[in-house]
Amino acid sequence: MKVLVTGATGLIGRQVVDQLREAGFDVRVASRRPERLPAADDAFPLPGAEAPDEAFQALMRDVTHVVHCAALNNDRDAGEAGYRAANATLTGRLAKAAAASVGGRFIYLSSIRAVAGPGFSGTISEATPPAPQCAYGRSKREGEIAMLNAYASAGRTDATALRLPPVYGEGMKGNLAALMRLADTALPLPAGALAGLRSLASCETAADAVLHLLGHPEPLRPAYVAGDASPVALSEIITAFRQGLGRPPRLLPVPALPLRIAATLLGRRASWQALTATQICDPSLLASEGWTPETDTPGRLRELARRSSQAR
Repeated sequence: MKVLVTGATGLIGRQVVDQLREAGFDVRVASRRPERLPAADDAFPLPGAEAPDEAFQALMRDVTHVVHCAALNNDRDAGEAGYRAANATLTGRLAKAAAASVGGRFIYLSSIRAVAGPGFSGTISEATPPAPQCAYGRSKREGEIAMLNAYASAGRTDATALRLPPVYGEGMKGNLAALMRLADTALPLPAGALAGLRSLASCETAADAVLHLLGHPEPLRPAYVAGDASPVALSEIITAFRQGLGRPPRLLPVPALPLRIAATLLGRRASWQALTATQICDPSLLASEGWTPETDTPGRLRELARRSSQAR
């Protein structure tokens, strides 16, 4: 069986490719940056959202399954239209081509931002009504809808969105990368502002969930939520990074109330809500179908920071 993996040079895509090959699959890789692809006989540049149908059809030849990892995120200059083109229109084009000619499954790596904004506090499961609050989240939700519509139009149901929390691993970007940079300083931090619990997922965990969905014998649900087994507080994330980097935690017992008041007076209430929100992903549906999440998030974060320090 051959699996097409888009975004094969990205944080999760690399892990998906590695795990598929270890499991004995043939892999076709596609990337917007083909110059970053390793030398391979079956590598394609990823077509743009406005590419001709033939470009998408060529990707699908002899393919059994599709894992769509490619996405635009952490790009402040993209704007609504840029996110929509990369994450919604392109996903719909790929799904339409796959539904017409690929006999297996289509796994779309989505995000909890398709369901909830950064300031949302609560538990996120497959039953959570989608209410994206940012351009990235709206584009990922539109991508989910475009994928499911493409498969429904072909009379098929073997496509699903895998909604992920922030993903950590070598080469990560965004807020987790910023937290590691912050941890790699002597700056003392107020523990009261870092008490919110967050679900995370290692890139290996995300790739393992993909392989589980490809091989699970039961029909796919329209969406799944994945994540490590237990959420961690931001203070625990900082502490784990600092331990891996060989630094003391340096967390000060400052209560949250004066910090919240200061943020409100400075017009940064939304930023405060995003910083202190508790967002817990419930992976119990995947677990009920036989998938096992990561159970030692702090240990994985420590090891990630340790490797980062050694690589300098």
